Amino acid sequence: MSRLQEQYKKEILPALQKELGMTNPMQVPKIEKITINMGLGSALGDKKILQSALEEMSLISGQKPMTCNARKSVASFKLREGNPIGCKVTLRKERMYEFLDRLVNIAIPRIRDFRGLNEKSFDGRGNYNMGLTEQIVFPEIDFEKVTRTRGMD
Repeated sequence: MSRLQEQYKKEILPALQKELGMTNPMQVPKIEKITINMGLGSALGDKKILQSALEEMSLISGQKPMTCNARKSVASFKLREGNPIGCKVTLRKERMYEFLDRLVNIAIPRIRDFRGLNEKSFDGRGNYNMGLTEQIVFPEIDFEKVTRTRGMD
């Protein structure tokens, strides 16, 4: 069990239960999954860009990413249906808590000019969306091997 998961079960869950006035611990909101997405519009011209992005995302998440293909053809973007245009990973359970721990304690403090997370990023249904402009804030990414900085959602 990861450090963050233990802290959630021992400290955060009882405090939230008491603060929200819930009798059953199963009523307390909890994180179910984390989805990491990287859009690669420039991957149309060069397949090496997609390969390097897949490799970087697998290092960051600890899991093999899934490639996302275009659903429609768009002539103005020179895009054909079925072309790979991004990749994503869905993390659950143990890997989710490990990633969240690394994100909060290592990656976010390394962001330049960080001014905190925006509370307006909640969508009203309990989902939180945030984006990163650089993948090099994660310690798993070797700065010398990065050909181009890419952001992710």
